[in-house]
Amino acid sequence: MILYRLKSILFFSALWTLVVLQLIWPSRGRSNDDLRETAVVRAVRKVSPVVVNISSELEVHGRANPFSGMGLDPSLENFFKDFFDPGFEQRYQRTSLGSGVIIDGKRGFVLTNNHVIQKTGAIAVVLKDGREFKAQIVGADPESDLAVLRIAAQNPLPDIKMGNSDDLMVGETVFAIGNPFGFSNTVTTGVVSATNRSIRSEDMVYQDFIQTDASINPGNSGGPLLNIHGELIGINTAIYAKAQGIGFAIPINKAKRIVADLIKFGEVVQAWIGLTVQSIDQRLSQYLQLKDIKGVLVKKVEETGPARKAGIQDGDVIVALGKRDILSENDYQTAMREFAAGQTIDIKTWRHGKTSTIAVHAAVFPEELAMGLALRLLGINVAALSSKNRHVYQTFAEEGVLIVEIHRQSHLARIGARPGDVIRQVDEITIKSIKDFKKAVIKYRQKSSLVIVLQRGRYLYNLSVKL
Repeated sequence: MILYRLKSILFFSALWTLVVLQLIWPSRGRSNDDLRETAVVRAVRKVSPVVVNISSELEVHGRANPFSGMGLDPSLENFFKDFFDPGFEQRYQRTSLGSGVIIDGKRGFVLTNNHVIQKTGAIAVVLKDGREFKAQIVGADPESDLAVLRIAAQNPLPDIKMGNSDDLMVGETVFAIGNPFGFSNTVTTGVVSATNRSIRSEDMVYQDFIQTDASINPGNSGGPLLNIHGELIGINTAIYAKAQGIGFAIPINKAKRIVADLIKFGEVVQAWIGLTVQSIDQRLSQYLQLKDIKGVLVKKVEETGPARKAGIQDGDVIVALGKRDILSENDYQTAMREFAAGQTIDIKTWRHGKTSTIAVHAAVFPEELAMGLALRLLGINVAALSSKNRHVYQTFAEEGVLIVEIHRQSHLARIGARPGDVIRQVDEITIKSIKDFKKAVIKYRQKSSLVIVLQRGRYLYNLSVKL
């Protein structure tokens, strides 16, 4: 019996010694490097080859003093500056850096920010292994700040695994990879600070962003935001100039539909259901006896539109689109941008005290309705710039569309436009024909304002027009 107890004591003593040794020293065969290799380290190693550096050459015209930089006394430089600045033209190229991520290695598609590649010359994409490719712009969308490039490689390239940005948890670890200040493949880590953020840049408002405290700046703008598994959950963007310690990223689930359109059409094709809506203020809510109902009022339903066919009527209140609650006209427009032509949208409506959900099959806006849309939004009718019209209106314009009728109460008329003016450009679209004009009206129909370039005589005017 004593011998049995002695053996038991010796056994448990040896076992306890092994446990203590296991806690004090790493187990045999497991190095310190193994302990340092965290999930983030493994994810970075896996993802780094798909993150690219994007450089673009931009030719800039400017006046310069040819004697500057020669070590002359400043007073002499200023003396020569007075002579040469007014007429001495210099051309030079400036390289802007940004980041991108390979989303389709077989076809060579690279996703980045629109602002990284806009107004550029030749675009080069450099991989982590040093290979450099010339890139073509497949499509770009200023409103979402996304662009897709294509590079041609002899063999398939590595590409990123897509994650799910709809199930992000505030506080979960994320990391960004990019090329800040030209330092390639730089990693910054942080957490998801918030989701569904709206931010305002200099000229527009961006919706539904991921907010993170991972450092994002112009160098890694366009690069990937990743979760702990190395899956793509967002595209980093440095469009908020005042951000310090705050980064923003475009959710990948939002980007997927935009990318699909950019690859297929070269631009984003907005879904159309044939509705015009307005926000509901307190006075209108009381008039409609809505009580606790929140939403937007349907002002007009197009006779031939999908919403009319599905059963939506003038005066209905739209409470939700899909899973998104609608509280304002801005909410409605933002929600519609999430859908593509061909998708079925579940629209929750309120009518005469009852709510119901109506399935509406979204379509592409019909081109034949574009001129009527221009009349409603801009208050103008236009015609082709034929030789006869040039003679009648005595215009010098070689390209564009001619304003032949304008409503006196339209914003264009109030700021000075008149029949005989020629529209040369609408926002980003150069207008050479009626087809171009229709395309611009359809594309920008949901904006609150447009910049229109008018030609009168031999002069061009930039007009900001409210819709």
